Amino acid sequence: MKYILRLFTILLFLFLTGLKVTQAQSLSAADLSNINVAALTDAQIRQIADQAKNTGLTDEQLRQLLQTKGMPDEQINNLQNRIRALASTSGAASPAPDTSGRRLNYTPDTALADGPQGLKARIFGADLFRAGNSFEPNLRIATPVNYILGPDDQVNINVYGNSLVDWKLVVSPEGTINIPGVGVVAVSGKTIEQATAIIKSRLAANRYAVGRGTNVNVSLGNIRSIKVIITGEAERPGTYTLPSLASAFNALSAAGGPNVNGSFRQIEIIRNNRIIRRLDIYDFLLKGDQKDNITLRDQDIIRIPTYRVRVEMLGEVKKPALFEVLPGETLQNVITFAGGFTDRAYTAKVKVTQISNQQLRISDVTEDDYKNYIPLRGDKFTVDAILDRYENRVTINGAVFRPGEYELENGLTLGRLITKAAGLKEDAFMDRGYITRLKSDNTTELVPFDLRAIVNKTAPDIALQREDVISIKSIFDLRDQYTVTINGEVRTPGDLQFAEGMTVEDAIEQAGGFTLSANAKRIAVARRINTADPRSANSPVSEVFSVDVNDQLGLNGTHFALKPYDIVSVYMLPGFEKLKTVRIEGEVVSPGNYTIMQKNERISDILKRAGGLTASGYAEGGTLKRTNAAILGVDKSRVDTNALEKERIQRLKSLQENTNGSSNVDENQLRNDYVGIDLKKIIDKPGSKTDLLIEDGDVIRIPKLQQVVRVNGEVLYPSVVVYDSGKSFKGYLINAGGFTTKASRRGAYVVYPNGTVKGTRKFIFFNIRPDVRPGSEIFVPERQQRRGLSLAEITAVGGSFSGLIAVILGLISITK
Repeated sequence: MKYILRLFTILLFLFLTGLKVTQAQSLSAADLSNINVAALTDAQIRQIADQAKNTGLTDEQLRQLLQTKGMPDEQINNLQNRIRALASTSGAASPAPDTSGRRLNYTPDTALADGPQGLKARIFGADLFRAGNSFEPNLRIATPVNYILGPDDQVNINVYGNSLVDWKLVVSPEGTINIPGVGVVAVSGKTIEQATAIIKSRLAANRYAVGRGTNVNVSLGNIRSIKVIITGEAERPGTYTLPSLASAFNALSAAGGPNVNGSFRQIEIIRNNRIIRRLDIYDFLLKGDQKDNITLRDQDIIRIPTYRVRVEMLGEVKKPALFEVLPGETLQNVITFAGGFTDRAYTAKVKVTQISNQQLRISDVTEDDYKNYIPLRGDKFTVDAILDRYENRVTINGAVFRPGEYELENGLTLGRLITKAAGLKEDAFMDRGYITRLKSDNTTELVPFDLRAIVNKTAPDIALQREDVISIKSIFDLRDQYTVTINGEVRTPGDLQFAEGMTVEDAIEQAGGFTLSANAKRIAVARRINTADPRSANSPVSEVFSVDVNDQLGLNGTHFALKPYDIVSVYMLPGFEKLKTVRIEGEVVSPGNYTIMQKNERISDILKRAGGLTASGYAEGGTLKRTNAAILGVDKSRVDTNALEKERIQRLKSLQENTNGSSNVDENQLRNDYVGIDLKKIIDKPGSKTDLLIEDGDVIRIPKLQQVVRVNGEVLYPSVVVYDSGKSFKGYLINAGGFTTKASRRGAYVVYPNGTVKGTRKFIFFNIRPDVRPGSEIFVPERQQRRGLSLAEITAVGGSFSGLIAVILGLISITK
């Protein structure tokens, strides 16, 4: 086993090594002449970037490699832009976009992993260098006159006027440029301004009329790259390739800024083994000052030391965070770093948690000592919020014109507060009010008072205290809302608000007046009785008055006054009937709508009025469609038919739940409105029991002779089959492919054209199928899955069976 494990380890090492070599070689071996960068996925772009990084290719070397493989410059630029975009979203250092030929490379030679992100997120200034907040030098600015030239810089010399020449010369490693026809000029280490003076003098010495009709312009083209080393407590320390215009912030941004232990305020810029500047990032964050953000040079070193003193500011400050404190700075400086106090801060003192040897201690720093307290290592400052309480507030609620909160003035009394609240409303309850008062232990007590006596000054006024809440009730708050109810033959029946002096005529008028069917001579008013004898079985509980009103609702005559909670019922005129219609469709001589002429009018009567059936009418397929309201014999104009339908669905669900323990009835399930009638028998024997009385909204339809039979449900191929009088139920199923494996064979049924349904009957072991008529539909439902017996049920059945066997054996033994 030991040798097998060693062999597996060696094979795994060889496989990973070969995979790395293959990835490194795949980029150089690829044919990129016809590549479309836009068609590449993000994963493929990351693979190309990783291959370039693993092989040690710089940005320029990668570009040259892609050019040798035939990739167009436009596609190379697109590829570099996508690599930078992906690197910026992942937080890694990436090349900056090309700008006017000046290229910026932020690819580090080494990198370290991020520190604890939770702690870093609380450090003031850390978000300045997070991914997406990159500091990039402006490569489109005019050439700085103090820019110092060096190897690889491109110097653009434009001669115009009497002479026209345009040279783009690169500074050689020796620090010189070779001007055609002029010679070698040393420019390295010189500023642009100094180099311009030298070039002009050399041109003038070579027969160029500089200053006499010929002008010379010297500018900077592509700039060189410099190497900057970032060391110390950086997120990603290492050597970075940057443009020569890069500043200290550009380098820090490439390295991700200081890590959780790094200083933000004493960053050292070292040149030629000497600290030339100390960078304080707080100057930029708080004042926008960049005096120490100097331009870097090749081989500059940026060292980020560890912080010395860091404190935390929490609570009611605008920017709670961890702050670095330098020697000589005080708590007032830390408050300034945090943006100052919030509007709800308690500024009189700040609580500080200090480190004292092996334990912690809490101290309070008062406002006078903010400028004297020197923060110590690990201090945690907490600024509390002001108390959520008022020192001079009283509140008045209820039946006053201006309820709300008021200032507790010196000597404020209840009477003066009512005056400040614009006085009492007319519906104020004068017999009693109360004050909810806060006691010394913060519990509350109720102080009642006589409001009428306070207002009339017949009782001593009450002095108010802080946080007193005065409640003055309305008389309407102390009783139920008085209403009367009106129903029956009015346009808008329902509850009405009661008012003193309200009469029956007033209630009818507020309900929209009488309907056409109203009987003004028969109105009943029901009134409750509050003095019923509970010991009497026949004690009345209500009183009913018969009222006869003027149908014009005039003011003349005697008017019956109503009392709260009266119920007014307006009855219908005797013998009043609304017109009712039925509709007959299909194969009749005169189809259309027919008004019911008599209460006992039947289906045969309507058929006779419609002229009877046409020659193509199929009587056996005749149907009657009837709404639920008509079935129940109610007026559909006065009854919510949707409520009736919901009630029917609920009854079905309750019935199923009582039978099966669950219900699958959908509340949106359609109801079958068709009544199964035998129209042929109705025509042959008018007035028989099957000749139904017609109702309002009935729809009678007589189709043409049907010649097909539909087969649906759990069959292999639901279809429409031509009717054949000699074909059986089974024959139609065979035409539809037969039963599926999930079919309920015993549950198959037939829906006839007239809406009646006939199912399969069971006789001994045989299924007796219903006959099939023209226009019928055969439906095969799905077989319900049977639930298997649980272990407890099996045990119970087994016990019962064992008991039954024991009883049988006992009877046999007794018989013997």
